Amino acid sequence: MTLLDRELKLQKIFNTEAPNQSTRIILGECSGILNWDDIRMPHMYKLYKVLLLNHWIADEIPMSKDAQQFPNLTPDEQRAFKINISLLAVLDSMQTMFVGDVKRFFTDSSLEAIAAIIAQQEVVHNQSYSYVLSSLVSEQEQKEIFEYWKHDAVLLERNRFIADIYQTFRDNPTPQTFFEALVADLILEGVFFYSTFAFFYNLARDQKMMATSQMISYIQRDENQHCYFFGEVFKQLLRDFPELNIDANRRFVYDTIDRAVQLETNWAHYTLSNIRGIDLRELSDYIKYIANRRLALMGMEKAYEGVDVNCMPWIKPFSDEALNSTKTDFFEAKSRNYGKVGDDNGFDEL
Repeated sequence: MTLLDRELKLQKIFNTEAPNQSTRIILGECSGILNWDDIRMPHMYKLYKVLLLNHWIADEIPMSKDAQQFPNLTPDEQRAFKINISLLAVLDSMQTMFVGDVKRFFTDSSLEAIAAIIAQQEVVHNQSYSYVLSSLVSEQEQKEIFEYWKHDAVLLERNRFIADIYQTFRDNPTPQTFFEALVADLILEGVFFYSTFAFFYNLARDQKMMATSQMISYIQRDENQHCYFFGEVFKQLLRDFPELNIDANRRFVYDTIDRAVQLETNWAHYTLSNIRGIDLRELSDYIKYIANRRLALMGMEKAYEGVDVNCMPWIKPFSDEALNSTKTDFFEAKSRNYGKVGDDNGFDEL
C-alpha cells in the first residue's frame, strides 16, 4: 500500500507526545490543543476572524415585499426561482456533510476549528432557502420544491457529479480521495452556484425579489471565503504530499473542472433560456471566467482563454468597488467589509 492509499485517521483529542503545531494537515501529528499564535498556516487566523464577522440570520431579512412580488413574476421566472432554490438547498446540504467529513480527518487544530465555522455557515445557508420558500409558497409546494432534485434529470446529473466524489471520500478516506474531494468542493462552492447567483441578481436589477437577492449576496460572500480556505488546503496538501502532484492528478483537476463548466452551462440553458436580461453566451463565458479564478486559488494555470475579465458588466452595479479594490490581498479589506451587506457595502466581488 502506498502512502496515497493509506486510510486517514482521526486526530487524537489529547496527545502529550505531539507538538501543538501540526506536522501535516492530514496523517500528521498534533497535540489537539489550539494556540492561534502557533499554527502551521498563520494566515488561517486572519481567515478565522473574517469568518466570524460574517454571522447573519435569514429571519432578520423581511420578505413581505418579495411575497407581494412573487406572484407577479413571469411563469418562467417563477419556475427558475423555484428550481434554483431547490438546487441551492441540495448543494448546501451536501456541503454541510462534506465539511463535517473533512473536519474529522484534519490533523491540524486550526483547520479543524475553521471547518467547524464553515459547516455552521452552510447550515445557515440551507435554513435561508427554507425561510425564503416559506415566505412565498404554501407548505405543500415547499415540500414539492425540495423534492425536485430526486426527479429532475438535469438537476440529478449535476448533483450526482459532486455527490459521487464526496461519497468516495466518505467511503474510502485516503490522501488521494481527499485530493479529489477538494477539487469537487471548489467546484460545488466556486462554480456550481454562479448561474444561479446571476439569475437572482438579474431579478434584483429590475428591483424584483430584493430580499432574496440580499440573502444570496450574503451566501456568495461566505462561499467566496470558503473557496479561499479550501484552495489554501489544496495547496498545502500538495506540499505535505508531493506524491499527489503528478500528471494524472493534474489531468483530473482540469478534466473535472471542464466537466463542471459543461454541467453549469447546461444548467443555465435549462433554467434561464427564457429569462429576460440573461445572455446565455455571455453567461457561458462568465462561468469559464469563474472556473479560471478557482484554478488560480488552487495555484494552477487557467484553463480558458479570452475570459480574463468579468464579461457581465450588468452585475457591476451590485458590487461594491471599494470592497473589490481591496481584494488583491484577500485580507486587506477593513473588517466592516465582511459584516452584513448593507447600503454602504453592497455585493461581494462577482
